[in-house]
Amino acid sequence: MLEILDSTHCAPTPLVRFALPESWGISLYLKNEAVLPSGSLKHRLARSLIRHAIISGSVDASTTLVDASSGSTAVSEAWFARLLGLRFVAVVPRSVSIEKVRLIESFGGSVDYTPDATTVCARAAALGAQDGWHFLDQFSLATTVTDYRDGNIASELFAQLPTDPAAIVVGAGTGGTSATIGRYIAHTSRRTRLTVVDPEGSAYFDAWHTGRMDVTARGSRIEGIGRPRVEGAFLPSAINDVVRIDDALSVAAMQLLADTTGLRAGPSTGTNLAGALQIAHRMARAGETGTVVALACDSAERYGSTFYNEAWLRQQGIDVASASRRMHAALELV
Repeated sequence: MLEILDSTHCAPTPLVRFALPESWGISLYLKNEAVLPSGSLKHRLARSLIRHAIISGSVDASTTLVDASSGSTAVSEAWFARLLGLRFVAVVPRSVSIEKVRLIESFGGSVDYTPDATTVCARAAALGAQDGWHFLDQFSLATTVTDYRDGNIASELFAQLPTDPAAIVVGAGTGGTSATIGRYIAHTSRRTRLTVVDPEGSAYFDAWHTGRMDVTARGSRIEGIGRPRVEGAFLPSAINDVVRIDDALSVAAMQLLADTTGLRAGPSTGTNLAGALQIAHRMARAGETGTVVALACDSAERYGSTFYNEAWLRQQGIDVASASRRMHAALELV
């Protein structure tokens, strides 16, 4: 099985330029992870989790894999499970988009629902405790299974740019991506600042700013990032700042990205872009120049019934028009 996994290395994902006012003197790029074979940033994590489980002797050809997810990690895990001929069960909250459920099932996976995001880990752990099953446990192991020193998203990104970026912006679901990038920055003695953007209802913002890792919250509507608790893979010391982004601004940025670049991405990408625009705006007002990079995590096709559905947005009370006006005004003022 390891030989099969090791044959799945992909070319570096491309950088998409988001045009800022020329007077700002700042370049903004989004690293488009949606082009990975299973369609999202989580392709990298799923591969690392399964590889770690095989090397640890926890998985063989008859093992059933199970994990807790808000959708995208489970889609990628189902993709790899099918490749390896393994059965896979995704434990997801009822709120997960139907498009993600269909993708999991299209790759041969099964879906086990829980009432909300607070219960998915306990349910997945209980299933994984059965004979012949293995709990992949992305929320605890995301940092353990990823080598921060080389061969990761950070080393790939820095190799793509002629100079080190001033800032990198990512969201936090497991916290594994921010931990990998932050530790790589420290390991290579770079001066790039790492900002985590956190959506409404997530615990990470309060946890980072108070230093209390036991804080809880209601949970995020932005699938893929934001958690009702601080997960074990989240490393506060690897991060320079955590910024709260309201959901309306995330959706407005998602729509702006599609309108200006043609890249139709999911809401977590909108959260990342909204944070990157705030950082770029602040740099421009201070007379600073340089490059800002955000992650484009997955594509719009996973959110047709939710974040790309006007009726759903109204039902959720997400005022995109007001947020869009604020964003456009900020782009015009420095």
